[in-house]
Amino acid sequence: MKYSFIIPTLNEEKLLPILLEQFVESDILHKFNCELIISDGGSVDSTVEIAKKYTSKIVVHNSNNRQTIAEGRNNGAKLALGDILIFIDGDIFFENLFKFMRKVDNVFKNKNYLAMTCFINIHPNESTFSDKVFLNFYNWYFRILNNSGVGMGRGECQIIPKKIFDEIGGYNQKLVAGEDFDLFKRIRKKGKILFDKNIVIYESPRRYRKYGHSTIFFSWMLNAISVIFKNKSISQEWEEVR
Repeated sequence: MKYSFIIPTLNEEKLLPILLEQFVESDILHKFNCELIISDGGSVDSTVEIAKKYTSKIVVHNSNNRQTIAEGRNNGAKLALGDILIFIDGDIFFENLFKFMRKVDNVFKNKNYLAMTCFINIHPNESTFSDKVFLNFYNWYFRILNNSGVGMGRGECQIIPKKIFDEIGGYNQKLVAGEDFDLFKRIRKKGKILFDKNIVIYESPRRYRKYGHSTIFFSWMLNAISVIFKNKSISQEWEEVR
């Protein structure tokens, strides 16, 4: 079985190398037959040059219009040779990449689930009490929704067999936000999604620091409701925070 890590980027020169070094240090690409794919949204910093040090599979958005992250993920998926697509963001950090891949490998070899995700937290060195309360609530809330039949997951980590991804048409490229929820909502109608609480990915706290947890919460909720009932996002453009 082959795995494709697909990472959409936009001006991620600061955090992307930290993520990519984890693949080098752990030798995961060889141990689990993985490939790295970078789908860049048109970075004006050194993101693409950094990515070239780690992989030759890079697609760059060259149009004048800004692409949605859904489009970036879909473009990356077009290059994928893997049986399993692992979508992650360029600002994340694995708690334990080997443990993560061992779990993913076991789950999809058993073929009991159509998709998989995990807990998303902020690294203990950067996490505040508010971060812990907010993300703990959201992690368990999403897990309960998945178990009750409503697909829910965040784009920081969404793992899907390529066959299933292609069958449902990938991410909805028209959605500026909520594309991750929309994808899992459609997959959940076909079968079960595993929300694994035993593996963790850390995300950057930068968006929470700029806007605060309350603003982020209401933005997520409004976009999710709009996707459910109108099949479109409330957000007109997802602001870049670096």
